[in-house]
Amino acid sequence: MNSLVIKDLHASVAGNEIVRGLSLEIERGKVHAIMGPNGSGKSTLAKVLSGHPDYEVASGEILMDGVDIREMEPDERSRAGLFLAFQYPMEIPGVSNANFIRAAVQARLGEGEELDATEFYGRLYEKMDLLEIDRTFTSRAVNEGFSGGEKKRNEILQMAMLEPKYAVLDETDSGLDIDALKIVANGVNTLRGPNLGILLITHYQRLLNYIVPDYVHVMVNGRIVREGGKELALELEERGYDWIKDEISEAATV
Repeated sequence: MNSLVIKDLHASVAGNEIVRGLSLEIERGKVHAIMGPNGSGKSTLAKVLSGHPDYEVASGEILMDGVDIREMEPDERSRAGLFLAFQYPMEIPGVSNANFIRAAVQARLGEGEELDATEFYGRLYEKMDLLEIDRTFTSRAVNEGFSGGEKKRNEILQMAMLEPKYAVLDETDSGLDIDALKIVANGVNTLRGPNLGILLITHYQRLLNYIVPDYVHVMVNGRIVREGGKELALELEERGYDWIKDEISEAATV
């Protein structure tokens, strides 16, 4: 089974339940978008999937290609094929981008295997050109002094080099101007293919103008309340989230 399956997931942080019975299946080769108002649990879902230690799973399943990953550490999940692009990428002073990415790629090799430096830099430069990243980035410290657009392009560069099975992009459009958004979106679109499942988390339709999803899911109060195609995102842009909240309230009183 080539899919990331979330079944009736309940998760909390600091004793507060945020994800409340969420179910979702992300197939490889497809792009799924999750939209929702602030506080709906979208970023919490991303952190739970990645294994952030502050987030506790009370019940439910997270199956990656049929394997339950709930007990895996974050690095184990990454090596198994899960990638998370952060909403606010961290700065790592003193560590160059090239060395950081090289260490991450090396960590995915089998015991006793060594990364070929020439091959690595060839692939790195190829991906950097794809994302319109200047070669000087290789020597700059990870995200230190980077603009918002540079940080997000750097996240997509890492994804391109690691070649995950599933990528969770948490508000990749946050803080980007239109030019940076187009460059990042072009990079993501170039990486789309039958071996990669993508989960886009966003508030706004504008990202989905450039990365057209196969499916759109609306998350409210910790669960998926509406699903559809790309047309659903356009409807949300026009009507906002209140109409869905009103429908939920009306249904609850029936």
